[in-house]
Amino acid sequence: MSAASTVRLLVGKVGLDGHDRGAKIIARSLRDAGFEVIYTGLHQTPEMVVATALQEDVDGIGLSILSGAHNTIFPKIVDLLGARGASDIIVFGGGIIPDEDKAGLTRVGIKGLFTPGTSSKDVVEWVRANVPSRRR
Repeated sequence: MSAASTVRLLVGKVGLDGHDRGAKIIARSLRDAGFEVIYTGLHQTPEMVVATALQEDVDGIGLSILSGAHNTIFPKIVDLLGARGASDIIVFGGGIIPDEDKAGLTRVGIKGLFTPGTSSKDVVEWVRANVPSRRR
């Protein structure tokens, strides 16, 4: 069994953003690379994403956002994880994220940020290198 197959990931679309093509491509690429992937579907709240992540015992959460609400939604998910004793779940995200917002997101605990044009191969490699199994 490969190390990737032991890592469980949740890919989430939070908020009113209705564009999920990129999230589906990333979810499929991660699955094809051997990770276990749960895709939440559209229009999730931060609370729903965190509840699903805990219920599914994931190691990482990949968030996709194109609506511009990343400075609100991403930190909210990190805060909710911390409040539930799950701050060891790695949170990473992608979408339309201006360069000037990246440092602040990193400071609040977002471990990886990917913008349009990032290859799915690069995301898979980043996850392999940065998201360990919490069940070891």
